[in-house]
Amino acid sequence: MSGWKAKRFWKETTVAEAEGGFTVLLDGRGVKTPAKTPLVVPTRALAEEIAQEWAAQEGEINPLIMPVTRGANAALDKVATQHDEVAALIADYGGTDLLCYRADNPEELIARQAALWNPLLDWAEQALDARLSVGQGVMYVAQDAATLERLHARVRAMTPFELAAFHDLVGLSGSLILGFAAVHDLRPIEDLWALSRVDETWQAEQWGEDEEAADAAEVKKQAFVQAKRFFDLCHV
Repeated sequence: MSGWKAKRFWKETTVAEAEGGFTVLLDGRGVKTPAKTPLVVPTRALAEEIAQEWAAQEGEINPLIMPVTRGANAALDKVATQHDEVAALIADYGGTDLLCYRADNPEELIARQAALWNPLLDWAEQALDARLSVGQGVMYVAQDAATLERLHARVRAMTPFELAAFHDLVGLSGSLILGFAAVHDLRPIEDLWALSRVDETWQAEQWGEDEEAADAAEVKKQAFVQAKRFFDLCHV
């Protein structure tokens, strides 16, 4: 039985209203998550994207090409059942945010980080009421406790679906501030990803690009872009 894989068994895929939102029907039967939770999402747009993923399946069902479905499953089975724990895990990135740890050499990299990252910290101060401190090297940079609590409160206020997407935006970039910048549409999502890769880009410029590392980075970039798309679908 270990080699068994689920195969397409339905002919028609539709979207319908459900208690608390919208669901996807396969020949009139509602889709459920791996934990057998009814798959009910907050917007019709999100449900329609999930329906398209199910409709596109041929033969064996391949979850790897169903990113929106996976995101909804995570929101319902993981985030909704432990919302506060997930929120705290994500918000803790504010205490070790990528943007706060700067190189101590060479001068060119120091200047590039300042030019690209300082505006993000300035924006966070204005938009999020959160001014984070910056340090050089690998030594821990202590942040103001009240500032971190304000950031934590913003994360806790997110819905399970928002939080599922936000988890990936923050985790993939290594920056709580970049995650907030993404959901506030501060910059195009591809630009924000590039801002998370300042150090890696610098290294590639100096020593050449490692093909394997570049391929891995591209996979992460696509996941980052998909997370933003999932977050947006929660609001249209």
